Amino acid sequence: MSSKHLDEFLICLNEERFYDAHEALEAVWFPRRFEEDDEMKLLKGYINAAVSFELIKRGRKDSARKVYNNYLKYKFLRLHVISVYAKKYEEIEQKIETIQRLKND
Repeated sequence: MSSKHLDEFLICLNEERFYDAHEALEAVWFPRRFEEDDEMKLLKGYINAAVSFELIKRGRKDSARKVYNNYLKYKFLRLHVISVYAKKYEEIEQKIETIQRLKND
C-alpha cells in the first residue's frame, strides 16, 4: 500500500465521488481480503463507508444504513493498528464522520 491510495480516497470523498473512493482502496484491500490483518479490516470499513454514501446518493437509505454499520464494526481498529498511515487514518475517519452527519441531516 502507498499513501497514494489513501490520498485518492480522501480526494474522492471530498469531491463526493464515493464510488471512486471505494475503488481507490479496493485496489489495496481486495488482493489481501482473506488476511487476518487489522489494517486490511480497517480499509474494509472505510470502503463500506464510501459504499454507504454512494447508496445514499442513489436514494437507497436503508441499504446505506446497513453498510455504514459495517464501517462502524471496523472503525475501532484505527486505535489498535500501528501504521505509518495512522495520521491519515485519523483524517479519513474524521472526513467519514463529517459526511455521515451531513447526509443524515
